[in-house]
Order: sequence, then structure tokens, then C-alpha cells
Amino acid sequence: MILYLTGALALAAGAFLGYLIRQSIGARSANSIEAKIKRQLEESKTQAKEVLIEAKDKAVKILEDAKHQEHERLAILARQEDRLNLQLKKIEQKEGDLEGAKKDLERQTDQIKAIHQEADVLKKKGEETLEQISGLSREEAKAKLIVQIEEESKADLAAAIQKMERNRIEELEKKARGIMTVAIQRCARSHVSEITTSTVNLPSDELKGRIIGKEGRNIRTLERLTGVEVIVDETPEAITLSSFDPLRREIAKTALLRLMSDGRIQPAKIEEKVEEAKKEVSKKVMEAGEAALYEVGILDLPKEVVMLLGRLAFRTSYGQNVLLHSIEMAHVANMLAKELGANAEVAKKAALLHDIGKAVDHEIEGTHLELGRKILQKYGIEQPIIAAMESHHEDYPFSTPESFIVAAADIISGARPGARRDSVENYIKRLTELENIANSFAGVEKSYAISAGREIRIFVHPEKIDDLKALQLAKELAKKIESELRYPGEIKVNVIRETRAVEYAR
Repeated sequence: MILYLTGALALAAGAFLGYLIRQSIGARSANSIEAKIKRQLEESKTQAKEVLIEAKDKAVKILEDAKHQEHERLAILARQEDRLNLQLKKIEQKEGDLEGAKKDLERQTDQIKAIHQEADVLKKKGEETLEQISGLSREEAKAKLIVQIEEESKADLAAAIQKMERNRIEELEKKARGIMTVAIQRCARSHVSEITTSTVNLPSDELKGRIIGKEGRNIRTLERLTGVEVIVDETPEAITLSSFDPLRREIAKTALLRLMSDGRIQPAKIEEKVEEAKKEVSKKVMEAGEAALYEVGILDLPKEVVMLLGRLAFRTSYGQNVLLHSIEMAHVANMLAKELGANAEVAKKAALLHDIGKAVDHEIEGTHLELGRKILQKYGIEQPIIAAMESHHEDYPFSTPESFIVAAADIISGARPGARRDSVENYIKRLTELENIANSFAGVEKSYAISAGREIRIFVHPEKIDDLKALQLAKELAKKIESELRYPGEIKVNVIRETRAVEYAR
């Protein structure tokens, strides 16, 4: 029992002693933290004072720099003011000098006028004296002298005229060649010659019989609905569609491809597929017109005009696709108009729409030019555009600068190598007409069309045509060719006058 009491007392004494030790340690720790906080506060105050002193130093330095810069600006302004004052003095001095020079010129002018008056009087007296001596009046003497000079200088006059004409033409050709070369180089397009037939490839020759149908009823139905001639010949795995209208050929080709894909080839199905083909081609036409407008940057044409423009994608002229030709013309006309300072927007639209009449000339009677004018007038196209497009074949006079530009762009596009294809008959006919025009002039001995019709060489009788008349003949012949023939590019008229003196020594 005593042992238990002793242990309990010892445990209580140990606990109390531990409590006293913890209190002592806590007091020392609190004193240490408080001292640390005081040291940090003192250090912060010291740093704040240093920062404040440094900021004051910087402020003083900035103020001094600003004052120094202000003094420098004031000095610069003072120097500029001095220079201006000096220039003003010089100007005032020059004004005084100019005033004096003006007075001197006025005095000299008065003297010159007096001299002219005196010279006129002396000239009049001299003329009266000459008239009395010669017995001729002034007008008679002048006329006689002119006739004499003309007779003596006829050959020199012809040579001088030729030289002046040649120099003028060379200068104009150089400028025109430069402008057109730039326009052509900036618009390089490929050309594909098209024909009047389209070929449809077949998976096998067995399909030809099904396309022909019993007693040819399938072909007859297709031809009746599309207006296209279907040619089935010995060509393996192919059928030819023939028509002068590319739009009809496209509809027939699309319908035939749909029939082959469907597999059921019979009159009822042909009618259905032809209607579907017409809708599909109509969509293609609209897309082609919109694509053309987007390419040349025109977005304000009526929907009906866009549709007609798209039809030109299936129209050809001399083997040249009319829509591609119109797009190329629009680019060229736009560049030419900008180079020459004309209205580029009007020239571009007129060039794009110049052949719009060809979209309907297979269906409506009339020339494509007249049809095009009526179409543009019907849909409210501006008059300057119509005036610019109506002269591209010279059926109407050139009324605006843009009309000349459209005609030039048409010639550039058509004359580009590979752009168009002409038949041998038309080529020979054009050369024959060219020679006939040359031979119709008096004094022509013989003529030859050479260089593929780009040059006409005329030999004249030297005893009937002198040098001056040869020059006049070349001009008149060139004008007649321009008015009566249609040709791409230009034709060189070369008049040759040759005199030979032959003698025999025996």
C-alpha cells in the first residue's frame, strides 16, 4: 500500500515538473519571435528610407534633364528663326531685283514693237517695189512660185512624205505594240479547238444494240427529243453524236450516259433521262456563267444575262470556245483601258458581253450582233456598254474610246496562234478576194498575196504610176481592204514601182 502511495506521489511530482519546464520553454520562444519581428521592422524602415532617398535623387536628375532639353529646344528654335529671317531678307532682295528686271523687259518690249512696226513698213514698201518691177501682184507671184517649187521638188516631196509617214507609223506601232504586248503577256490562256461531234465511250460493243433498240426506235426517240444525230458505226466501244449546236450535243451525251448507268434503255426511259439531262445542263450553264463573272470580277449582271452567258460555254466560233474567248477579251480590254486611261469597267463588261447574241442565234433569226444589242437593251444594261460592244465588227461606228478597245481585244484574242481554225476554202477565198481588190486599181500590173495573206505585194506600171501616186495607191488600197474584207490581225500593203533602162552594146 505504501509502495502505491509513493509511486502516485512521484508521478504527480513529475507531471508538475514537466509543466513548469514547458512554461519556461514557451516564454523563451515568445521572446525570440518578438525580437525577430522588431528586427524586421527596423530593417524595413531602413530600406524605405533608402528607397525614398533614391527616388528623390532620380526625380532631381529627371528634372535637370528636362530643363537641359528645354534649353536645347529653345536654342534650336532660335537658330531656325534666324535662318527664316535671313531667307525673308533674301526674298525681299530678289523681289526688288525682279521688279527692276520687269521694268527693263517692258522697255525692251516697247523697243521691239517699234522695230517690228518699222520692219512692216519697210516690208510693205519692198513688196510694192517688187510688184512694180515684176509686173505681177503678190498673189500671182506666190502662185507662180508654188507651181515652180512643186514641179522642181515633186520627187523630194514624195520622199519626205514617205519618210514622215514611215516615222509616224513606226512611232505609233511601237507604242501600240508595247501596250498590246503587255496586255497579251498578262493574259495567257490555253485554246482548245472544238468540232461539231461528241464521242460517247461504251463499256462494250454489246451495248450498241440496246441503244439502237428494236427497229431503231431508241435512236429515233433520242434524236427526236434532243435534235442530235446519233451515229453508230464500226468504231469499237464508241458512239458519235453530231450536231451544229454544242448545247444539244451536251444534253444528248448526258442523257445517254444516264441511260447506260440506269441500264433500262427504252423510249419512256429516254424521255425521262433527256428531261433530267436538260435540267443538269441548265445547271451547268448557270454555273459556267457565274464562274465567268467571278473570274473577270463582274457581279452586277441580271440572272437572265448570266444564263445566256453560260450558254456560250457550249458554243464555238472557228473552233474557239466563245465563252473562253469572251473571258479572255474581258481581261485584255480591262488592261488596255487602264493603260489608255479609258473606263476599264465599261470596256470589261462590253468585251464579256460582245458575243451574247450567239447564245440564241441558232434559235432566233438575226445576226448575233443585233440579237446581242436587243438582249442587253431588254435587260437594262447601260448604254455605254452597248455602245462599246456594238462596234466590234464595225457594223456600227466607233462612238467611244471603249468601242475601239473592245474591237482591238477581239482581234487580239482571235488572232492568237491556235485560237481559231479556218477552212482551206475560206482561206483561199480570202486570198483571191485580196488579189482581186488590188487588181481593180488602175496602173496595177500584177499582185500577189503572200505570207499566208498577211501581205499583199503589188507591182505597178512605172510610166503610169509615179512615186507620189504609188504612195497614194498604197493608202487607198489599204482603206478598201479594211472596208471590204474581214481578217484577223493586219495586212501589209506593199506597192513596188520599178523602172528599168535596158540598152545593148554592139
